[in-house]
Amino acid sequence: MWTGEGPRQMRRTVVFSEVFREAPSVMVSLSMWDIDHQHNPRMDISAETVTDAGFEIVFRTWGDTRVARVRADWLAIGPCSNDEDWEIE
Repeated sequence: MWTGEGPRQMRRTVVFSEVFREAPSVMVSLSMWDIDHQHNPRMDISAETVTDAGFEIVFRTWGDTRVARVRADWLAIGPCSNDEDWEIE
């Protein structure tokens, strides 16, 4: 990410500590960034391939932006299984 040329991306897999009953809504945000101050700060961060068991955080930059490091926080909201849930068939 420090080369400062062209499109670059990094992906990290997140596995939920408990499986949701269906794919949750996931919000991802930058909680820290360390970038070169002499170039434009171009960044995009998102959640992709969201399933009931996890997702991928995808960080992208492009152009002459130079990134030393970033940190992301995320929040997943959705229905979870409960011991008191039961199904009628």
